[in-house]
Amino acid sequence: MDKLNILACYDVRTVTDTGKLRLRKMAKACEAFGQRVQYSVFELTVTEANYQRFLARALKIMEPTEDSLRIYVLGSDRRRVVRVYGVDGWRDFDGPLVI
Repeated sequence: MDKLNILACYDVRTVTDTGKLRLRKMAKACEAFGQRVQYSVFELTVTEANYQRFLARALKIMEPTEDSLRIYVLGSDRRRVVRVYGVDGWRDFDGPLVI
């Protein structure tokens, strides 16, 4: 089964308590499908079905007149499109587990 590598970035307006709640909900939605690589940036390696689940959940959380969600589809091989300089917290959960 082919997986998509997705970069999800969001900006939630947090001047109100409801905005702060949306921010927490958006972070939890992203964490449910991927891993945080920067404060509001997540990398998701998902099937098409899980991508659609994530997108539906994220769009339900955000307020489109105040917030922004950006999705970048990176393709199937993350190593070809991602260059990291400095600390890289990304982990390959599909690769071998070394303890």
